[in-house]
Amino acid sequence: MAFTVELEEWVGERWHHFITRRSHTGFADAAVPLSSVQRRVGVLFRALGGAPGMRIEAASPRQMQLRRSLLQKVAGTCQHLPVAWREENSLRLPEQLDVFAEPALNTELYLWLAMLAAHTPQQLRHWGRDNQQAVADLLLAYPALQRRYAALVKELLPLRPNPEQLPPAEAALERAIVQALIAPGSVREFPASNKAPQPVWLWLYPGEALDAPQNLEELDESDEGGSAPSKKAQISRRRGERVHEPDGKDGLLLFRLESLFSWSEYVKLDRTADDADDVDAARVAEDLDQLSLSRQRTRKTGGLRLDLDLPAPSEDDLPLGPGIHLPEWDFRRSQLLDEHVCLTPMLPRDATPKPLPLRLNRQAKKLRRQFEQLSARRTWLRQQPQGEELDMAAWLDFHVESRHGACVERGLYRQLVRRERDLACLLLADLSMSTEAHLDDERRVIDGIADSLLLLGEALANLGDHFAMYGFSSLRRQHVRFYQLKAFAEHYGDNVRGRIQALKPGYYTRMGAAIRQGTAHLTAQGQSQKLLLLLSDGKPNDLDVYEGRYGIEDTREAVLAARRQGIEPFCITIDREADSYLPYMFGANGYTLIKDALQLPERLPQLYRQLTER
Repeated sequence: MAFTVELEEWVGERWHHFITRRSHTGFADAAVPLSSVQRRVGVLFRALGGAPGMRIEAASPRQMQLRRSLLQKVAGTCQHLPVAWREENSLRLPEQLDVFAEPALNTELYLWLAMLAAHTPQQLRHWGRDNQQAVADLLLAYPALQRRYAALVKELLPLRPNPEQLPPAEAALERAIVQALIAPGSVREFPASNKAPQPVWLWLYPGEALDAPQNLEELDESDEGGSAPSKKAQISRRRGERVHEPDGKDGLLLFRLESLFSWSEYVKLDRTADDADDVDAARVAEDLDQLSLSRQRTRKTGGLRLDLDLPAPSEDDLPLGPGIHLPEWDFRRSQLLDEHVCLTPMLPRDATPKPLPLRLNRQAKKLRRQFEQLSARRTWLRQQPQGEELDMAAWLDFHVESRHGACVERGLYRQLVRRERDLACLLLADLSMSTEAHLDDERRVIDGIADSLLLLGEALANLGDHFAMYGFSSLRRQHVRFYQLKAFAEHYGDNVRGRIQALKPGYYTRMGAAIRQGTAHLTAQGQSQKLLLLLSDGKPNDLDVYEGRYGIEDTREAVLAARRQGIEPFCITIDREADSYLPYMFGANGYTLIKDALQLPERLPQLYRQLTER
């Protein structure tokens, strides 16, 4: 019996692989994954005018009502196909392309889609006309692309269905698409058809959106807290549907439970009250294959709102005065929103004065010796009227000029003097909940951050540099926590060491607000060189719209504002994916990646020396 079952499974598996391969219309041997060209695609997209903050990501397969062959129906394939589309925060391209028989052509197709996306509006009003217009605009702006586009069209047309073998309506639509590909802009009307055409791989598709229902009941007039539905369709990465709210009366199951392949449970959860300000709420459902929404018709009643994420005031950290209101950049409006974020300066509640941990003593002594060389470093002043020795370069200039009759009197000596360090540094540590992650069996990311701050503090205190240390985390824009570990005017001692050792993982990473507050502290200092060091383990994020491109754009704007005030921001990260977003926020030379987080305490002082010796 067991042998029969294994044989059936073996035969079934072989049949599945065979029928799937036979029904596949692509060229698997020539497949090109997006990961292999993602960097090139991103550079090309931005070079031709695409938004710098947009990500290049893989597109999930989309359900399409295509005409399928009998073999495809038997195999159950070609129902979901990965096509390219553009949304507000990212450009979605197929995870791999095997449209053509040559890998070079599939790579060329990726590059073409990136260039086309840079000239395509985010919202396509008419799929066919808008794609034609985008292609025509791109070829007009860059005539050298016409030959590359013609080559792709030439290779694509033989792969499309033969109109002679299609029903009349589908045949007319296919002929219109072919004509639009050959001569972009020549087709103004596309015939209607009950079946969607085969994917047009050279065009972009509309973003997946959950459209509003045509006939929805109006809100109850007594519900004063209700708000009108937004007219703007919310872009989603998954399919969506409208369903009726279960009333709890339909509970009879008229089928055998053995035939149940999946189970969906209804949870009566109202998201509108808490996330009313979230215009990008669909992103929280990105892990769902399908999102179902219903209209709640019960009248709203009074209730008590609780936020279980925040501790009670008696257990929370100590606030230092009222909150500080800061602006935030909204890239969708291209506008700086005044007093949009509330930042609260705080002290760790459990902080008590503590000495440096014994395990760090040896490393701290080594750093003190290394940093003493910076404080004792001397430099030569050239062209001095008097000094310790002759300035040979100045003397040679004087000799040549006197021979040519253009003698200018200048000092011919050089003097060795001690160089004073005119520097103010503010170290800003990301204390988000991701720092709870373990580096090994004993140490967490937050422990590595604390050790790094302690060692750098010991070195800078011995060096005599003017420095401050702060940490931050956030819980939406109304509650950004800004921990004061050491202020500029504060002496580095056991009080500061105790605060650093009392650090705990916080909430989320509203990076822009923390950078703006750090910039304000640095601007008040009188030193000529000002350095803002940001220590982070991930990208900007929060529970509201700050997730994704919004947070990246706001952080970039905060960095640019700091540079306009003469401050040099620099980010030190342990996030291995930092290359995908940090160059845009801090610039190519404005960050560094430490791949081994266990080396952070040792690398941070070294990076400080390199940055201050520039």
